[in-house]
Amino acid sequence: MTQESGAWDWRKLEASAAQPTWIRDSSTLATYCERWRQLPMVALDTEFMRVDTFYPRPGLIQLSDQFDCYLIDPLSIEDFSAFVELLADSAVLKVVHAGSEDLELFLNSYGVLPEPLFDTQVAAAFAGWGFSMGLQRLVAHALDVQLGKGETTSDWLQRPLTPEQEHYAALDVAYLPAIALELQAQLKQLQRLDWVLEECADQRLSVIDTDPEGLAYYQRFSQVWNISDVKRAGLRDLTAWRERAARARDIPRNRLLRNQHLLAIIERWPTTLQALGRVPEIRRKVVREDGEAILACLLNAEQSAIANPPAPIQRPLHYAWNKRIKALKAIGREVAEDQSLAVEVLLRKRDIDALIQSRDEQGGYSLPPALQGWRRPLVGERLLARLNEFERES
Repeated sequence: MTQESGAWDWRKLEASAAQPTWIRDSSTLATYCERWRQLPMVALDTEFMRVDTFYPRPGLIQLSDQFDCYLIDPLSIEDFSAFVELLADSAVLKVVHAGSEDLELFLNSYGVLPEPLFDTQVAAAFAGWGFSMGLQRLVAHALDVQLGKGETTSDWLQRPLTPEQEHYAALDVAYLPAIALELQAQLKQLQRLDWVLEECADQRLSVIDTDPEGLAYYQRFSQVWNISDVKRAGLRDLTAWRERAARARDIPRNRLLRNQHLLAIIERWPTTLQALGRVPEIRRKVVREDGEAILACLLNAEQSAIANPPAPIQRPLHYAWNKRIKALKAIGREVAEDQSLAVEVLLRKRDIDALIQSRDEQGGYSLPPALQGWRRPLVGERLLARLNEFERES
């Protein structure tokens, strides 16, 4: 997947970023997409606004090829079908940096996830450059170029954009192709390129919303794991109502009810609007406009618990697990040091938690998806063996 870096001269792209090519209509976009689909690689970035909305609102899409930097205007283009085909074209590698939010925007706005994907932040961690490197630090490390932060908080929905905004946005993709090629070469030498591609493929999948109705959201509240079935059903139905309403109105969840409000409602279990209004910090507008819907979740909770019994909320681990978790983390640190990897790349806390929570009634454990693949022979099997030792010791 590597190409000669001379064909992707970052200095030429840096110069192009000073006067990027605007694409403002569907036919021009289709023409360029046809050209880009003949290339082995393009770099992508997005600018968006998400201050008071549930979904990100695209303000700009940046792309670079081996010749120029381009600014694609989502506010003026009506037909993105050619761009969708480009993103889905498996013959064209899509290079991003810390691309999770970009992927979410592509999926929510255009119904597609870029494939195949190469995230330079992920790759830099596997190459030993540094964990969770921002673009500024990455560019400085790889090319000894200092990027500014001047337009980080810009309004990307305004038109026209200022020349400073255009330049800032275009620079975000000017350096990525050359850096991606350098990283690919190093990773291939380290025999880790396949690891990175696997990780990037998993990153794509992690963006897919597996609970769009919010039916499992209540299981995040481990602090109330021991509430009754009826209250658990009420919490489930209330969080699901909030999820549906927030998405339908395109507003943040917290604009309706904060998580602490949900828990306070379940604890107090109000049966009237007056009682609901006495829940600490709940806004009067919410009580006035949505109070009846909130109370209905509680009123129907008993029947809901019978008709559709809520799954248990995972109980927090007993304090006795603290020592065991330290032992599991020590295995991760040892392997990471041996492999010259950041431990955060190899073994994350949420992966340890998922592994521990996989315990079945017979006391057996199974590796969660995140500890499968390339991690399994490195660290996964050792973690399983240590957990089995814990079982024998207890």
